[in-house]
Amino acid sequence: MSGTPKKRYLVLENGRVFEGFAFGADAPAVGEVVFTTNMTGYLETVTDPSYEGQIVTQTFPLIGNYGVNPADYESRQPFIKGYIVKEWCQEPSHFACTGTLDAFFKHYNIPGLWGIDTRALTKLIRTAGVLRGALTDDPAGVAAEDLLGYRIGDAVSRVSVTAPVRYPAKNARHRVLLWDFGVKDSSIRRLQDRGCDVTVIPAGWTAEQMIAEKPDGILFSNGPGDPEENQGIIKAMQKLLQTDIAIFGICLGHQLLALANGGHTIKLKYGHRGGNHPARDLVTGRTFITSQNHGYAVELDKLPANATVRYINANDGTCEGLDYTGFNGFSVQFHPEACGGPKDTEFLFDRFVKNMQK
Repeated sequence: MSGTPKKRYLVLENGRVFEGFAFGADAPAVGEVVFTTNMTGYLETVTDPSYEGQIVTQTFPLIGNYGVNPADYESRQPFIKGYIVKEWCQEPSHFACTGTLDAFFKHYNIPGLWGIDTRALTKLIRTAGVLRGALTDDPAGVAAEDLLGYRIGDAVSRVSVTAPVRYPAKNARHRVLLWDFGVKDSSIRRLQDRGCDVTVIPAGWTAEQMIAEKPDGILFSNGPGDPEENQGIIKAMQKLLQTDIAIFGICLGHQLLALANGGHTIKLKYGHRGGNHPARDLVTGRTFITSQNHGYAVELDKLPANATVRYINANDGTCEGLDYTGFNGFSVQFHPEACGGPKDTEFLFDRFVKNMQK
């Protein structure tokens, strides 16, 4: 970048201001300020629809060194409100690089901020909890009521497909409906690899529409926002539980499945976001390192009567997975499709396939 970098600011709801430099779009943004601890896979992070409505901070200090490669995207576009890094690499180098993060964010009208103390910001969020904030070139023009009034609403409808999309598999043995609440493309690929013909369907589909397709299984995908907002989806799920269709819930899908069975969810102080979260299997005793991106969790003290805890978070003891009786289904809070990793729990897709074979 030639010349003096343009200044940009992060203004938080508690009055704290971080001064740095601008990249990406020349536009203001308001959102929930969160952090992710992923050391790799920044493109997978910024294209994960679960970040809808949020300003994402990377704790890893250098971002952008391998540029942009569309093959790494996890969805059709980024849904983040803004992006914050310590050091932005302005001259990426990689054989598959097709552009820079600066140009990428300009294309999607997303502002970026670099050059601030991201460690201090992360420690602040861990202490105070998720904070609403604004990226702006004029900190004096940010009204406190605009920040305090911000909330992420109707998030699922903004990220879901609007019409069914089919992804065939070679030598397909199973037909899977992937209920899209903000799905990552890696989930589609993991199913295709296992001989599943996948149809991604809109969040607004009814139970009757799904049952009419006669699928072998339905995957309830990851996604953004408060799970309790999605009452229409929850009611449709309750009808699906009366069938023998195999069901697998991931992240938001896990939370919604618990709500459909009479459980409850809670908002975490600062969430779990990154690729280094330990989930312990209570059956085998083994601990897996998992990829996660969520701000809510299923409340362990108010579990559904037909649910058994299978996985717990080894750091804070929150619910990471449930097995159910009464229907053919299970769910996990973490992301077994990983990308950008780790891939320790991909075997859960095999479990889903075995359930379909039943």
